[in-house]
Order: sequence, then structure tokens, then C-alpha cells
Amino acid sequence: MNKLTTIKQEDFIQSIADALQYISYYHPADYIHALGEAYKQEESPAAKDAIAQILTNSRMCAEGKRPLCQDTGIVVAFVKIGMNVRFESDLSLEQMVNEGVKRAYLLPENKLRASIVSEPAGKRINTKDNTPAVVHVSLVVGDKVEVSIAAKGGGSENKAKLAMLNPNDSIVDWIVETVPTMGAGWCPPGILGIGIGGSAEKAMLLAKESLMASIDMHTLKAKSQNKEKLSHLEALRLEIFDKVNNLGIGAQGLGGLATVLDVKILDYPTHAASLPVAIIPNCAATRHIHFVLDGSGAAVLEAPDLDDWPKVDWAPSEQALRVNLDAVSKEEIQAWQPGQTLLLSGKLLTGRDAAHKRMATMLQTGEKLPVDLNNRFIYYVGPVDAVGDEAVGPAGPTTATRMDDYTDVMLKTGLLGMIGKAERGEATIASIAKYQSVYLTAIGGAAYLVSKAIKKAEVIAFADLGMEAIYEFTVQDMPVTVAVDSRGVSIHASGPAEWKQKIAQRQSIAIRSVS
Repeated sequence: MNKLTTIKQEDFIQSIADALQYISYYHPADYIHALGEAYKQEESPAAKDAIAQILTNSRMCAEGKRPLCQDTGIVVAFVKIGMNVRFESDLSLEQMVNEGVKRAYLLPENKLRASIVSEPAGKRINTKDNTPAVVHVSLVVGDKVEVSIAAKGGGSENKAKLAMLNPNDSIVDWIVETVPTMGAGWCPPGILGIGIGGSAEKAMLLAKESLMASIDMHTLKAKSQNKEKLSHLEALRLEIFDKVNNLGIGAQGLGGLATVLDVKILDYPTHAASLPVAIIPNCAATRHIHFVLDGSGAAVLEAPDLDDWPKVDWAPSEQALRVNLDAVSKEEIQAWQPGQTLLLSGKLLTGRDAAHKRMATMLQTGEKLPVDLNNRFIYYVGPVDAVGDEAVGPAGPTTATRMDDYTDVMLKTGLLGMIGKAERGEATIASIAKYQSVYLTAIGGAAYLVSKAIKKAEVIAFADLGMEAIYEFTVQDMPVTVAVDSRGVSIHASGPAEWKQKIAQRQSIAIRSVS
């Protein structure tokens, strides 16, 4: 009989906690290398600036050990337990994972944002410590415990798609048609995880697990260029990679060459009448790690070499327009153009889903709002708590589309403008034009960089909502881009359309030159 390996409770819990802290501020090296290459090749000025901010933010987080993104994610763990393993524990496996999550997210020197709410179809009460995690367990041959763990942001998780295709349908066609409908809330450039086969829930699980793998698209491309034989799934990955990037969506949906850095696929046998296909994207704050426990103690996670980061130091453009939020007028914003870079200084309100819902209800019932929105700008953000001498922790934008249902009623109050990430819906764009307001974007995936522009942060309303409370930020030179101008022209429509056309023209010229 094989000797059993004993895994101690404390070793397992501390390994989970250490891993979650690690991935909160260290990007995987493969992602940094791939994004660095995308930066070199990018030709769209807006997309190149966005990637520069993400790379600069990444290095700042690695140096300062602060979160890459204000959304520090829902924890997902794949735990493979060798059948010759025993746990020395008085807790269940899920309880141990959750204890590790709690320990990581409440660590005083790098407290992470608690985003998990209980009663999701009811009161949606924040659990305060980001538990519970989502845990997938499998028993395998062996005497070790393997853990792959991720912290999945809501912006990318919300873009998950599932289709039950007919067996003869084209998987590629469905994906290429579906990706543009996902918008930019998943913060491209990132990775597409694809699950094929099994049943509906198996396909989704495969898509999620595929995102745990390292980026190797460069290897796959080299293999193809050298005329080496590709497996069916390798060929499928390459085809999807090229066709998705040819859409011209680009970084942050602003239009450009790099929409995905890799495409990962896992498949599983399925029913003869079925073809389940799932897509789950990983965002610009892709966070995952793998470790193995063999009974010798907690996992040891080596810090990466900071020399691995590209030498990219973002700085504001000299052409950026400086705006005083305390004095800006409706007349002044009429001159702002889609794609224009602004540097904001002055007082800025914040508010996201829960705050908007509460304010909309108050307005509908005739109650007075606790804040005056007239001639103000509101930033869609739920920041990380400050540590040390910070005014606020990482504070990047949340997906603006979720606030679309409230926009018209908010603009009626005299609100001048909104700041978030990703596109706005057609009705919202019509409201922006009607009220001659504007919508600005900050870069998703650059939360720590953005927070350095915030000099003071004070909760002024709805303190019970935690990270969703209304703050007043005092900002200095906060970088944003005009995404929808006062006439209703959207960069998220014009940018990708322009770059899709440019890419197609280049390919046409290349084909003609070969023939």
C-alpha cells in the first residue's frame, strides 16, 4: 500500500491566502511578455496609450504590492487531490479555501476589495470578506494536492456566453459573431477561454479552467509558420485568434490591432445531438496561479524579476486638455471631441450600481438626494480601501453599461458628465446628446495608476453600501478619454469600425501582392 501524504490545515489555508495576495499585484509573466509585444506592434494611438497605462500600472503594482485592479475578483479554485492524500484538519476543504480567502482579503497591509454579496436574488448583502469562493474538486491518482486559483473580475465574468449549437454549426462563426456583442467591459486585450462539448455546465467549466493555462500563442504561430502539423484544437485556436483580432476592437474597445493575446480551448466528448460552446474572457487584470502541496509545508511562491517588465513608463500626452472640474461649464464641454484626452482636476463624485439604484428610487418618490448632481461629474467606481498614507486604494472604472438604465434620470438633475469604462447603449447615447452631456472613459486595468491622481477621498453619502458608497474625490490630472461627446458620437463605435476596415485593407493588399 502506498504511503499517505499528510497535508496540514494551516499549510493549505496559508497557501491559499499567499496565492491570492500574490496574484493581486503580480501579473503572470507570460501575460506581461505578450502585452509588451502587443504594445510594440500596436499602431492605434488610443489603444497604444491604453496598453501603456496597463503596463505601467502592472509594474507599479509589482513594486508597491497593491492590487492591479480595484475589482479584486471572485475567487475560483480548482483543487485536484491525490487519492493517497489525507488532510490533518477539522475543517472541510471548502471551509479551508474560504479561510484562506478571508485571510488574504483582510490582510491589513494589502486589504483587497470585498465584492461578494449573499442573497444574490434578494438583498444582495456584502459578506465583507469576499467569501465564499467557488471551489471545484476532483480526486486524481497521486500523493499531492494541486491547486489552480484565480480571482475573476466581474467585468469579464459578466461577458460569459453559452450556446447550444447544432452539431454542424460553425464554432468559429458563432465566436466571431458573439465577441463584438460582449462590448469592452471585459477590458481587452485579454484571453478568450473556450469550452467545447460535454453538457451546458461542463462547457462553461472547461472555458473557465482553460484560462488557467499559460499564454503560448507565439509558440503556436511559430509552429504554423514552420509548416509543422497542428492538432485540430491548435488550428482552431489560431483561426479564432486571427479572426477576433481582425475585428479591430482593440484595447479597451477603442479600436486597434490587439483584442486578444491568446485563445485557450478545452474540449470534452458530448452527445451526438449536441454542440455546447462556452466563452469566458480574462481581462487585462488576468490573475491566476498554480501550486502543488506535497506535505512539506505551505507553497513557496517566488517573486518575479522586475526586469521582465517592458520598459514602458506612461506619461500624459502634452496635447491633453487640462480641465478644472470645479469650474467647467456645459458650454465648455461642447467643444470636446471623441477620442480626445483630458486631465481632470478638482472635485469628482463617485457612484455605481447600488448608489444609482438608490438615487433613482429617491428621485422617483420625490425625495431629496444627499448630493447635488448639478454641474458635477460622477465616476463609476468602487475603490479598494486605502492603506498607509494613500488617499484611496486602487480605483479604476467599472463597466458603465450597467448604469445605462439610470442615465436619463441622472442627467435630468443637471449632471454634466460620467466616467467609466466600456461602451454605452444606444438609448444612453441618445440621452447624452439630448442633455448635451458627455461620457468619459478611464482605462480598465490601470487602477493603481489612476488612484495616484486621487489626492483626497471622503464618503459623503450611503456609507452603508461599503465600496459602493458615494465618495467625493479630489483629483489632480486624472487621465480620461472622451468616449461619447455632447452630440452623441461614440469612440467605441467609430474606433473599431475604422480599425476593422484598415486591417481588411491591409490583408487585401497583402493577398494581391502575393498573387
